[in-house]
Amino acid sequence: MKSPSALLLALALSLSAVPAYAHHSFAAEFDGAKPVRLVGKITRVEWTNPHTYFYLDVVDAQGKVTNWSVEGASPGALSRRGWKREDLKIGGKVIVEGYRAKNGSNLADGRLVTLPDGRKVYGGSPGDGGPGDDGTDHGSLPGTSK
Repeated sequence: MKSPSALLLALALSLSAVPAYAHHSFAAEFDGAKPVRLVGKITRVEWTNPHTYFYLDVVDAQGKVTNWSVEGASPGALSRRGWKREDLKIGGKVIVEGYRAKNGSNLADGRLVTLPDGRKVYGGSPGDGGPGDDGTDHGSLPGTSK
């Protein structure tokens, strides 16, 4: 019969083989020297781990519509800040102050989001090293609700 310690070792090794969700730092994907301000209507919401995403139709000065994806913290982190899934309704207008993706795509990290009801909420991931990150759920950006 196998010893209990051998069984525990086998169990520990098998669990360590399970892939973990990859989490990246702000600087891995976004450029802190490329701020962006987006005003648009929500077209889609993905309230999933490890990051939430919502999509906006942004209309430029010439009337051209561009769909942007905005990355936010995990649903749990956003919930602790007062966000609810229902705050991001299709067709609702939001303002995003964030930073563009390094690859130039229409992807932004949503650091400060003004929700349709006027609340300003920190959207960054705690510990990602990006602007406003102080390691807490609420961040250190001025004007955000706690």
